[in-house]
Amino acid sequence: MVAVGEAPVTAPRGALLINLGTPDAARPREVRRYLREFLRDPRVIDLPRLQRTLLVEGVILPTRPRRTAAAYAKIWSEAGSPLLVHGQALRAALEARLGAGWAVALGMRYGNPSLGDALRRLEERGVREVIALPLFPQYSTAATASALAALFAEPAAARLRQILTVGPFYGDRGFIRAWRDVAAPALAVFRPDHVLFSYHGLPERQIRAADRSGAHCLASPDCCARPSPAHLHCYRAQCFATTAALVAALGLDAPRSSTSFQSRLGRTPWIRPYTDLVLPELAAAGVRRLAIVCPSFVADCLETVEEIGIRAREQWRALGGEELLLVECLNAHPTWVEAVAQLVLHAKGTAASARDAAARPEASASDTDTPAT
Repeated sequence: MVAVGEAPVTAPRGALLINLGTPDAARPREVRRYLREFLRDPRVIDLPRLQRTLLVEGVILPTRPRRTAAAYAKIWSEAGSPLLVHGQALRAALEARLGAGWAVALGMRYGNPSLGDALRRLEERGVREVIALPLFPQYSTAATASALAALFAEPAAARLRQILTVGPFYGDRGFIRAWRDVAAPALAVFRPDHVLFSYHGLPERQIRAADRSGAHCLASPDCCARPSPAHLHCYRAQCFATTAALVAALGLDAPRSSTSFQSRLGRTPWIRPYTDLVLPELAAAGVRRLAIVCPSFVADCLETVEEIGIRAREQWRALGGEELLLVECLNAHPTWVEAVAQLVLHAKGTAASARDAAARPEASASDTDTPAT
C-alpha cells in the first residue's frame, strides 16, 4: 500500500550483458571443463552429435587443455581472466550510467558467471523486464544464436515478464565512435605502415548455412561487397562492413588497411584471409610497423592479448617486422559505456519478447534481434 503523497515504488528494469565465457582458472582442469561445455555446443561445432563427441573427447580434450591453460597463464592477472575483469568493469560502469531504476548483470554463455546466475541476480533485485545485449558486434549462429537460445532456456527466463534482445550492432554509430576513440590515439602515437583488422574466424560451412538463399555467400570473390539480403545473417559480410566503417571513422588510407580472420580450429576451410598467413604477405610487401585492431571482440581476451599481442607479435618480429601494436579493445572505455547505454535505452519498447524464436535451433538475427540504431 502506498501512503498518500508517496510515489509508487516500481521494479527496476534490468540489462543483461552476455559474453562468450572464460575458464575459472588458468589450469588444465578448469580449462578442460570450460572447453568441454564450449565445444560440445552444436552451434559451435556443427557436426552430427557422434562426430562432434568423438572430435571433442577423442582429439581435442586429451591435449588442448594443457596448451590453452599455458596460454591463459600468460595473460591471467591477480584479478582473473581479462574477459571477466573487463566485463565486470563494463557492468559496473553501465549500471552507474543508467542510474536509479536499473540493475545490470553480466552472464557468460559458457562458464561463470552463468546466464542462470545473472538472471537470478536480476530477479533478486526485483527486475521483471530485461534487455539482453549479446556482446557480439557481428551476428553468428555460433555466438549470437547460441547465447540467446541458452538464455531463453534458463528457468529464470520464464519467470520474467519480458526479455528484449539487442544486436547485432556492428553498424551502430556509438560502437564505431567507441573504436575511433580507443584506436585513434594509439595509432597516432604508433604511426603504423599498415592497419590490419583481425576478426575471429568461422568455418565456411557456417557462413553458407546462414545464407537462406543458398546462392550468395562465398559464391563469388566479391560476395561481401555486393549488397544482398543474405548479409542480414552473414558474419563475414558484417566484418567487412565494420572494417569499412572504421577505416572511414579513423581517416585511414584504404590501401594501407585490410581485413583478416584468426583463431581457426581444425582442418576444414575457415573464412579467409587467415591472419597468420597475411602477416608474411605484409612483411614481404615492405610493411615494418603493423597495427592490429580486433573489432569482433569488445573486451580483451585470450584471442586478443595472447594470440595477437604475444604470438602474432613474435611471428611478426621473426618475419623481420619492426614492431606490432595490438590496439586494446573497447573494454570499459567511457565512449563504449555510453554506446552500450544508448543501445539498451533505445531497445526499450522496440521489440517483442523473443523467447520462442531464440529457443528454436534455427534462431537468427531477424528472429530475435532488435536492430541497432
